[in-house]
Formats: sequence, structure tokens, C-alpha cells
Amino acid sequence: MIDYRQELFIIRQAMLLASDRLHRIQYEGLAVQIKPDGSPVTNADLEVNRIIQEALFAAYPDDGWLSEESPDNTLRLKKNRVWILDPIDGTKPFIKSLPQFAISLALIDHGQASIGIIFNPATREYFCAVRGEPATVNGCPIHVPQAPGHRFSFLVNTGPIARSTIHTWRETANCRTLMGSIAYSLALVAAGQIDGVINIGTQNEWDIAAALLLVQTAGGVVVDRDMKPIQCNQPHPTVNGIIAARPDAMPLIQQFLASLPA
Repeated sequence: MIDYRQELFIIRQAMLLASDRLHRIQYEGLAVQIKPDGSPVTNADLEVNRIIQEALFAAYPDDGWLSEESPDNTLRLKKNRVWILDPIDGTKPFIKSLPQFAISLALIDHGQASIGIIFNPATREYFCAVRGEPATVNGCPIHVPQAPGHRFSFLVNTGPIARSTIHTWRETANCRTLMGSIAYSLALVAAGQIDGVINIGTQNEWDIAAALLLVQTAGGVVVDRDMKPIQCNQPHPTVNGIIAARPDAMPLIQQFLASLPA
């Protein structure tokens, strides 16, 4: 088993520094711009990106890098280790001062998700996963529930066409519309606070890379919308949706997906 204690220490220090800077920017005033894809980006997104990238590359200058707020460099495809970052996943709720955002960071080591960190600076929840070790939040072990026989609770984002389907399923499971950060929502699955997340829309790797390992090490299942395993650090860093849940919820989720309009 690889010892990642140094990486974890550097990440935590960088995350705390980035969080402090983020809160300071919120106090001083956000500068919001609209990117070509129509999504917002703030000076806080860019500062978090800078702080974490500088901290990691000071220690590991030969690693690869993929971030929402950095130009993609295909040299990452030739690297043994690649860091994948979303500086602020959930920028829209962050702008509105809603606690539904997170800093999401993953390490892909020789093709395997090996570290996954999701930190919500608003709630101070620090989710951590290392391959081969239990998932934790603020140092305490977390896992998906194992007790059967209760009504499942899902967060769902299937697009406007399926809202009527979601409504009809509320008698079978408590389905709520997914809002805010997908990374933070997936972390709540790992922590056992919800039973599953269903998001069939195309996802960027930086949105979900850290959560892959977090949910898996907590005993959950993570697949794409076609029930296939998800790999990160691909030439085109997008994912065909994401389904994450406790294992005993997967049959019901498969029925749910089959009921959606083609």
C-alpha cells in the first residue's frame, strides 16, 4: 500500500489556506464573470485554483494537472500521477452564500483513483478517502447504511423531461431535485445522509473524480448512467452521467432509469 501521508498533509494545509482566502474574498466582494459555456466563475474560484496548484506542484512538479479553471494540457495523459481539481464545485450557490458548494480534489495514480478530498468551507466538513483505507469526515469513519427495509432517499437530476417521472416515484422513494454541488451531494451518499444520487447528464471529471473513491471506500457503488465503471484522466474529460448509491438501492435505481423517456 502506498503511503500518502505527505500528500494528505500538503492537501489539508492548502485546503485550509484556500478556505481562508475564499472567505476573505466573500467579505471583500466577489468579482463574477461568465465563461463561454455560460457558467459563472469568480475571483474566489481562481484563487482557490492557484493556491492548491502551487502547493501541490511545489512538492510534486512532475505530476499532471486537470482543473476546471486551468487550460487543459494533454501532457497529463502521459503522467503517472494526475491531480484533478474543481476549485469551487457549486459556484452558483457559493455566489448566493448558500452552503451547497465544495472544493473537490482527486489524485489519479497509475490510472487509479487514489486520493479523494471534498471540503465544504461553509460547513467545515472535510471528507477524505485514500485507496485501501476507510472513508472519513473530519477524521471520523463514514460508510453507506447497510440496514435494509426503509424508504430510500435520492437526489435526482434527470432534466425537465423527467420531472413527471420523478413525481410519480415519490411514493416509492423520496426523490428530491439535485441542487448545488454534485461533489458535495455525492459526499453525502458516502456519509449515509442520503441513499443515492442520480445525475444522468454529462459530467466533467473535475466534478466527480474525488467522489468516486469517497463513495467506493465508504461501501457504495459508483457507475455512469449505463451502469459502467467510471475512469478519470481521459483525453476528453467528461463522464456519461453518474449514479452513486448504497448497494441495496441499485435495483430500484435501475428501475427508475428504465422508466425515463428515451
